[in-house]
Amino acid sequence: MTEKRVAIVTGASRGIGRAIAMRLAADGRHVVGFARNADQLESLRGEIDAAGGSCEMRSCDVGEGDKLATEIEGVAERYGRLDIIVNNAGITRDGLILRMSDEDFDDVLRVNLRSAFVACRSAARPMMRGRFGRIVNLGSVSGIIGNAGQTNYSAAKAGLIGLTKSIAKELGGKGITANVIAPGFIESDMTNALPAAVREGVLPAIALRRFGSGCDIAAAASYLTSDEAGYVTGHVLSVDGGLGM
Repeated sequence: MTEKRVAIVTGASRGIGRAIAMRLAADGRHVVGFARNADQLESLRGEIDAAGGSCEMRSCDVGEGDKLATEIEGVAERYGRLDIIVNNAGITRDGLILRMSDEDFDDVLRVNLRSAFVACRSAARPMMRGRFGRIVNLGSVSGIIGNAGQTNYSAAKAGLIGLTKSIAKELGGKGITANVIAPGFIESDMTNALPAAVREGVLPAIALRRFGSGCDIAAAASYLTSDEAGYVTGHVLSVDGGLGM
């Protein structure tokens, strides 16, 4: 049993997930990072350790529901508690609907939506025992306003909103909150690989005229997982620089 609040972050090895894991560790949480890339997880562990934080890393493919559930249950058993889960892991398989295969649609929903459902279900029981819980699901502005070429991704992220609001209603009486962070255009390996013309074309639609950073999303996650956010649930917090307006 640890006195620190225990926080699971999926997709923790890079990008937004890495920034969130670092921020929660700096907030004094014991962070358990889930991701597939063991080398990147070890790099994250080194950064958190060097900063004086507390963490554990688990190599895990969230798309494998049974294994994900087992890993989450194992965390709660090892530490005698599970207080926070941030479902950040996700993939893209972009393409226009006329060319999108069933497999590409199903893969994105399995990793981006079904894994969050499995994770929330697995985390709910230990959170209920502890009469405290913070569930944060990473959505997207695409799940609110849609995006051409992303019918699968937008559908998954929109589904996360309904999932989260339903969880908020079911578990609110147990001291558990559930919220969505909907990032806009955030600097990452994925967005940096886009053609310059695409990146430049997005900027005029962003009120702040800049792309966001992982730290912008991590700050939102820090608040929504805090004690101070105890009266915020079922909410979709857009962190998009005004892109979704």
